[in-house]
Parts: sequence; C-alpha cells; structure tokens
Amino acid sequence: MLAARYHGPEDLRVEKVPRPEIHPDELLLRVKSASICGTDLRIFHGNHRKYPPSTVRIPGHEVVGEIAEIGAGLQGFKVGQRVFVAPNIGCGYCRQCISGNNNLCENYEAIGVTLDGGFAEYMRVPAQAILQGNVMPIQDNIDPAAASLIEPFACVLRGQTAIQIHPGDFVLIMGAGPIGIMHAMLARLSGASRIMISEPIAERLEHVTKIGVDYVVNPAVEDLAEALVKAKKCDGADAIIVAAPSHQAQESALKLAGIRGRINFFGGLPKDNPTIRFDSNLMHYKELVVTATTACSTGDCLRAAEIINSGRIDLGSLISHRFPLERTADAFITAEGRKALKIVIQSDLFNKQE
Repeated sequence: MLAARYHGPEDLRVEKVPRPEIHPDELLLRVKSASICGTDLRIFHGNHRKYPPSTVRIPGHEVVGEIAEIGAGLQGFKVGQRVFVAPNIGCGYCRQCISGNNNLCENYEAIGVTLDGGFAEYMRVPAQAILQGNVMPIQDNIDPAAASLIEPFACVLRGQTAIQIHPGDFVLIMGAGPIGIMHAMLARLSGASRIMISEPIAERLEHVTKIGVDYVVNPAVEDLAEALVKAKKCDGADAIIVAAPSHQAQESALKLAGIRGRINFFGGLPKDNPTIRFDSNLMHYKELVVTATTACSTGDCLRAAEIINSGRIDLGSLISHRFPLERTADAFITAEGRKALKIVIQSDLFNKQE
C-alpha cells in the first residue's frame, strides 16, 4: 500500500509499505480521508516529543475510513461500515482515564502520534482502541472528509463545555482559523445571540463572512474594545474563546470580558515563551471565570460524532483543499501557508487536483 511516512524533520516520504496485518481483536480500516492539523505540522518539523530521533512512523490522527477487515474475535462491526476513529487511547486505569479524561492520561497512546496513523491507504485499529470505544459509526450520507474533522470539533466542544455558552450570550472568538470557525458554528448551535470574530489575516476573514457571524473585526486596523462598543456590548463579552496562540489575545481577553464573563484559553502558547501578564484584579473584581482545555477525550469525540451525524452542523465548508495521498508533500506546504482552512488527504482521489 501507499503511505506517507515520517523519516525525520521535514522528511515525509510517500512510499510503498506492507499493508498492516491485524490480530483477532483488531480492525483494518481502508482510509477514506485524513485531515492535517497543527500537531501534524509540529511532527513534520521534528518538534513533537513522541517523534524522537530515528522514528519512522505514519502520521495522521484525524481519520475516517471504511472497515476492510474484521478480526476473528470481534463482533458488532461489518465490512464496508464507515467509521471515525478517536485517536487518543488512555491506559484505562489511571485517575484521568477512570474519570473520562483520557486525553490527560500520562501514559497514553495515540493513532498518528505513537502509532501508525491515517496518511495511508490502510490503517490498523488496535484492540485497546476498540475496547475503549474509539471506533464510532458515521452515517453514509456524511462526507468522509467532513467527518474527519470530528476530532478537532471534539476539542472545540470540550472548550465550550468548560465555559457553558448560554442562549442569548454575546460570544467573542479570537482567531478565525478552522478552530475559530468551528467555535462560531457551535456557539450558534448553543444559542449565542451574537458572535464576533477577530482575525488579523485578511484571507481568513473572507472565509468567516460566509458562515454568518454577526461581527468580523481585523484587530490590526480596529480596536476590539471599540468594536464591542459599536456592537452595543459596552460592558464586555459574555464568553470569550482565545483560539489563537497569541500572548496579546490572552491578555486582552481579561479586559474585553464583561462582568462574570467566561474565558477559554483554547490555543496554547509557544513552549519557549509560555507566560503572559495576568491582571488578576480584573479577574477578581469582575468575577471572571478563566479556563483552558487541551485536546479531547473519547467522550468528547462521541458527542461530536453524534452532532455531525445529526446534520446540525456541516463541517464540509471548512475544507479548502483536497489532495490525493501521492501529493501529501504539497498538502503540507499548503497547510503551512496559514491562508487555507482544513486540508484533507484522500487516498481514493489518485492524481486528481485539489
């Protein structure tokens, strides 16, 4: 089969490798779609701790496929069934796993991170993932490329669960990449009355106007506090999601939040510069709730998959490029440009243009 394998920093090779063999308690997936995210870019540049020197592995953790082979010891699955695979596999017995937060397990495995992933024609689904419920059915009428975005959407769902967006809330989202747009979609579904998105990259602002948010602001040319005044929200936003790795955005969120506002620091900061100036008096006197979330649990993925299967949210509009597996290198180049939205690799495209 063909697969895009990591051989070292900036050395991702599309090559022929043996098709995975499965044990009686495993599944073999024919990959339909695998999308690229920021974690994949860190892996590509050799900046992921789970890819130490000399690692040779197939990345890709946002994966949807069809079951191609079922281990003899498994029941409840059928060949041809379309499924999404939640990537994080906890140890199953630590305090975090037991409490449903397997994304915080210290001894985790993850498809596309510690195990071969979805940038390939076929992918093995290990027994532990099946036992923990990581394999989730996808309706046949859902675009597999859109369904491959369930994992990042589950991360968004986890972030918004932490700040409990209510009907009637004014929501400010800082960052209009794919994650910021997903936040806007979910906030609207949760009943937000008005949504403002802030984004300094002009090309991304063009994408935002298509999804029907109420206010679009370029902070490079317009002050966000003034934008809130114009929106008649002078007392500040009810909920703020910082969906960008920006020190300035995190610091300003404390000022822009209204009394008893809720803030989610969704985007992490660079590890070599992780601190901000935190005005704790703003938090104290406005009774702010400041939260942060990272990745997603299998439970988050299940809820996200149910939303996508229901048709209430269509993530297909976030896909700006589709590449065949043979052009994985081109897909990564496009992803690094920061002007595209989500980029998916589809092994069944075979030499078609994106």
